[in-house]
Amino acid sequence: MQIILPVIISAFFFIGMIVLVSLGTFNSNGDVSRWAAISTIWVIIPALVAGLIVLAILVGLIYLMARALSSLPHYTGIAQDYVYLAQRYIIRGADMVVKPVIALDGFIENVKAFFGRISTP
Repeated sequence: MQIILPVIISAFFFIGMIVLVSLGTFNSNGDVSRWAAISTIWVIIPALVAGLIVLAILVGLIYLMARALSSLPHYTGIAQDYVYLAQRYIIRGADMVVKPVIALDGFIENVKAFFGRISTP
């Protein structure tokens, strides 16, 4: 009953509105253009409300972005310093890993060059 009664009352209300609009429009002196304008207004109202909601969300996002950008450069500078520090450690670690291989390769090339000079008359 709590659900059906409001639905029935709403249905009767809308049927009554349709009857009143039809009687007012289709009489001999009915003003069709006025009712067309009223109908257009009622069709446009939901789009306007949705547009205002989207506008409010957009304004809020712009405000939050402006607040974030005022403090963001300080923290991005700190983050950039840590990235440069990590870059130095990574390059140093990679050089330490590769250094024995390069030294061994250089030693082998020196040995080849030495024996190459001996065997070449």
